[in-house]
Amino acid sequence: MRDTSFGDRFSYGLIIAALFAIALTMVFPFYYMFVTSFVSFGEYMRSDIILWPKVWVADAYYYIFNFRPFLRSLGVTAGVTVVGVFINLVFTSTMAYSLSRAIPGRRFFSFIVLFTFLFGGGLIPTYLVVKETGLIDTYWALIIPGLISAYNLIVMRQFFRNIPGELVEAALIDGASEMRIYFTIMLPLSKPALAAFGLFFAVDHWNHFFDAILYLNDANKWTIQVILRQIVIAGEAMGTIRASAESAAFRSENPPPPETIGMAAVLVATLPIMLIYPFLQKHFAKGVMLGSLKD
Repeated sequence: MRDTSFGDRFSYGLIIAALFAIALTMVFPFYYMFVTSFVSFGEYMRSDIILWPKVWVADAYYYIFNFRPFLRSLGVTAGVTVVGVFINLVFTSTMAYSLSRAIPGRRFFSFIVLFTFLFGGGLIPTYLVVKETGLIDTYWALIIPGLISAYNLIVMRQFFRNIPGELVEAALIDGASEMRIYFTIMLPLSKPALAAFGLFFAVDHWNHFFDAILYLNDANKWTIQVILRQIVIAGEAMGTIRASAESAAFRSENPPPPETIGMAAVLVATLPIMLIYPFLQKHFAKGVMLGSLKD
């Protein structure tokens, strides 16, 4: 085993210290949100910054889980995310597979995809299209306009091209159709890419904010990000939250301050995506890197 010099050990120490500092800057905001969401009213008023509550209280979570619009928006966002990711993957993978095959007009359709990647229609034309197609005030307005991402489509097409062509040729010789090749060969071999892009789509749908404000006029259909904006920034919902929670037989002389309710709401809204990521992490880098290779 080669002996490391003092300079090497010093360099490793600096790298580890730098990585630890970077990791700390990323983890600390989540830790601070977590501990602040459990702080009592009195301790919050006495302390400028809280690193560990003296008394852990869950009043903020009681308030938000008794706030019906918050729970409804969680359900709406979860439904839009599940349906949206499934439809995104179906349309993106089928079109990417088609463009990876030697079909008539492949260059033309590839050019159309690349054109939309470089030149977008803009906000007003997109809104008019959504309005004229009758999607305003429907959840489909959050899914259909972003049905196929040109960037993800190009990367996934390249991923299909990197799969050995001998597999497809052998299946064709055995009499398999293109649909059977797609379902029995391409999709099973594309699990890393599907997992990686599924995570991309899930994060995008979970963070729907501007689209929800633009296309959804009914407040009962708002996504969790819009409700969070009201709680954390505008503070418009605080009175409603307290009224809703207190009407649910919760009484307290010192209800939690708005800041702790906001921290609890942000944490609950972020938790689902944070829980999904570890299950897809093993496919994440492999799927994206394989799709980026050029044959």
